[in-house]
Amino acid sequence: MSARGIKKIVTGHPTQDGAGVKLVRVLGNGTVDDFDPFLMLDAFDSTDPDDYIRGFPWHPHRGIETITYLVEGRIDHGDSLGNSGTIRSGECQWMTAGSGIIHQEMPQPAERMLGLQFWLNLPRAQKMTLPKYHGATREQVPVAHERGAVIRLIAGDYHGQKGALTPEHIKAVFIDVSVEPETEWFFQADAEATIYLYILEGQAEFDDTSGQVSQKHAVLFTPGDEIRVKAGPEGVRFVLCQARPLHEPVAWGGPIVMNTREELNQAFEELDNNTFIKHGAASS
Repeated sequence: MSARGIKKIVTGHPTQDGAGVKLVRVLGNGTVDDFDPFLMLDAFDSTDPDDYIRGFPWHPHRGIETITYLVEGRIDHGDSLGNSGTIRSGECQWMTAGSGIIHQEMPQPAERMLGLQFWLNLPRAQKMTLPKYHGATREQVPVAHERGAVIRLIAGDYHGQKGALTPEHIKAVFIDVSVEPETEWFFQADAEATIYLYILEGQAEFDDTSGQVSQKHAVLFTPGDEIRVKAGPEGVRFVLCQARPLHEPVAWGGPIVMNTREELNQAFEELDNNTFIKHGAASS
């Protein structure tokens, strides 16, 4: 068994997006190579609705999948192709933008807004696939109980158990893990995959050299087939993400991610010409 150490610790930077939503951008353009196929990670944590109430009005996506996981709060969403609904505490939205979709996400006032949005790249051959929407309610997310740990299976397989969502294009794993204070937890990793986690609350150590890593940081791991987590004195909660890298060129322009600059230019020309939407959306 080969233990994974820490390759990189990323501290996000505060920014604003949408119509003025305050967030922390953890992953972005500068982390694409190391975190392939994970493109972006935005973290939200606020008790002030003024930080987020203006939301993310109508905007396009192409070439990626967006995953919104809400620990606490409420977000209303809709898209130009007829899907609509509400994401509540403990729920997830998985949207395959594929060939193109236009949607909006509008957070609603809550006691606390705590959540994450991930962007997962699509392989070159599936960049223009049929757009799809998948949602998972809190009741649909399986929960595994291990010694000193609770694992919520958002997507992918964990110890042979399927998560609430089954990714179609990249076999990614997303799990929400809570570990009790001073307790060790081990994850059997895909040795060929990129693996990182984002600490929502608490702190933990992951190898013998880096010491405690606190909340609001992303931890990227070196190659290997096992990850060790030792929770700190207050315990730790994190979301762990695993997927094999694509090793493909990335051309990134705002909400659209393709493989070449020419494909980006075409997408923005189609937005100008009202020919961006190629397919009707599917939902489940």
